[in-house]
Amino acid sequence: MTQDIFSNSLNSSQLSHITPQGEAQMVDVSGKNATLREAVAAGRVRMLPETLAAIEAGNTPKGDVLSTARIAGIMAAKQTANLIPLCHPLPLQKITVDIIPDSELPGYQISATVKTKAETGVEMEALTAVSVAALTLYDMAKALEKTIEIEAIHLVSKTGGKSGDFQKISNG
Repeated sequence: MTQDIFSNSLNSSQLSHITPQGEAQMVDVSGKNATLREAVAAGRVRMLPETLAAIEAGNTPKGDVLSTARIAGIMAAKQTANLIPLCHPLPLQKITVDIIPDSELPGYQISATVKTKAETGVEMEALTAVSVAALTLYDMAKALEKTIEIEAIHLVSKTGGKSGDFQKISNG
């Protein structure tokens, strides 16, 4: 099965998380230099206009939805290595989670920026922060609406490291 996955493009020797036998492994970063790294991730939470209005007015059964979601995102970034099996535990120097209302959506745009000086990047930490902030927003508002949708969680940019910088090209 593993061979079929790699036959079209990459082989297992080109993927650092795969052993030559096709088994998952944690990458050895002990020989790499610690460098400054930053990643930004984003996502959206779509809801009915009435739900957005209730959250913005502070009229929700569970309390302060946005502060709780923001703190949950920050806490989640710090726990990424405990959630994603092959992630390295990293010393995170900066984590910000922004949750911005968007009446056009309607809902919220969520972004997270994570920064470290380490041997490996923080993309997974930024993505985890956005994901858990979105899930917490859902949890805090589900009494108002069960049809809230979490969507489009993605890496926006990253800097630092051997693979260089990355910037997502906007789709318009």
